[in-house]
Amino acid sequence: MAKTARPIFRCAECGHEVAKWFGRCPECQAWGSIEERGTASATRVVAGAPTSAARPIGEVDIESARALSTGVSEFDRVLGGGLVPGAVVLLAGEPGVGKSTLLLEAAHRWAESHGRCLYVTGEESAGQVRLRAERTGNLHAEMYLAAESELSALLGQVDAVKPSMLIVDSIQTMSTVSVEGVPGGVTQVRTVASGLIAMAKERGLPVVLVGHVTKDGSVAGPRVLEHLVDVVLQFEGDRHSSLRLLRGIKNRYGAADEVGCFELRDDGIVGVPDPSGLFLTRREKAVEGTCVTVIVEGKRPMLGEVQALVAKTNLPAPRRAVSGLDSARISMALAVLEKRGKVNLFQKDVFTATVGGMRLVEPAADLAVVLAVASAEREIALPADLVVLGEVGLAGEIRRVNGVGKRLTEAARLGFKKALVPPDHGPLPDGVRALVAHDLVSALDVLGLNRRLRSVKSEEE
Repeated sequence: MAKTARPIFRCAECGHEVAKWFGRCPECQAWGSIEERGTASATRVVAGAPTSAARPIGEVDIESARALSTGVSEFDRVLGGGLVPGAVVLLAGEPGVGKSTLLLEAAHRWAESHGRCLYVTGEESAGQVRLRAERTGNLHAEMYLAAESELSALLGQVDAVKPSMLIVDSIQTMSTVSVEGVPGGVTQVRTVASGLIAMAKERGLPVVLVGHVTKDGSVAGPRVLEHLVDVVLQFEGDRHSSLRLLRGIKNRYGAADEVGCFELRDDGIVGVPDPSGLFLTRREKAVEGTCVTVIVEGKRPMLGEVQALVAKTNLPAPRRAVSGLDSARISMALAVLEKRGKVNLFQKDVFTATVGGMRLVEPAADLAVVLAVASAEREIALPADLVVLGEVGLAGEIRRVNGVGKRLTEAARLGFKKALVPPDHGPLPDGVRALVAHDLVSALDVLGLNRRLRSVKSEEE
């Protein structure tokens, strides 16, 4: 083999290697992260003996790749049915969101159903984890606990315990003496993850890795970590709310857009199979400035409530406060409402928010936001049994959204009888009457929100 030495350059953020220096990494777009890492030898690879003979795809045994239920239904929903033997799952989330509590619950249920489970912690002592498990009622004779932060010691624990499931909390605290770098660094995280993945594939052992997140909410560490693992899950939640959402980002064994709902309590965490009621406010009578819509999280339709408050102000620049919504889309919606709908928002503060900690970023919620603001400004309440669906364009048109039938089926199940929808909405479920609106003006007319405007025009005439 002919070998030639050449310098290599590697990104300190994502680990991407390039042949020459760049000011900006072409993989993760980070500036000033490319560093020279010595030289590498370019070799010509020759064919070798295969490890196993290739077979027709129909003759490959799939029983060894069947998913095993963790015992936590919402966790299984996002995983695609459960944990596949040899699969490596990366669970990321902010500190205190409930990752360790969820995994202790899953470990307990797994020990009851499938046998021994090993929980390795690198951030806490074994006694601290034991106290949390006792508080949440997750103690079982087949649950084993170890406090390790070195890869070789972790693998030794696996050899000694011989578990059927391994949990590592967290991957950023693990290190190995085989490479240089501090724990949590790019080189250490990549090497430790590669070692655990190789062990999982060789033994058919499902492994769950806990990962940290950065300030912007993305998974910390090199992006290559997300490419190496089989499943990437994001655990989200507001500190001031007990609701937690487990969102699938990547899944080689199921749908990558599935969402699981949990409620974090003092005595543990429980799944919420029907979360729609958490995002609605039940009232005896309708209140102006509120509007209900239906969003789709993954494959699950959920009802959400948008609230708006419009108040006069003496400030030269009126305030626009947003909570749980996309501020850019709210600015666009308010501009369309003022220009196309002739709703005067000049010298008025506008506050918009969601209920229950839900975050609405789907375009299907545009019309609900616009009508909630119009209802607050006109001081006219919308019907209590009405749901609103539609995307609002800059020209004031209302565009069709996907899955109208599935959304309205969920609304009908919760007792809503009327739906304001765009044209060509398709078939509707029984018991739901459609109110069709082609544009923003017709939507305001259908709901009677142009009543005050018409009365002003008649007085002027």
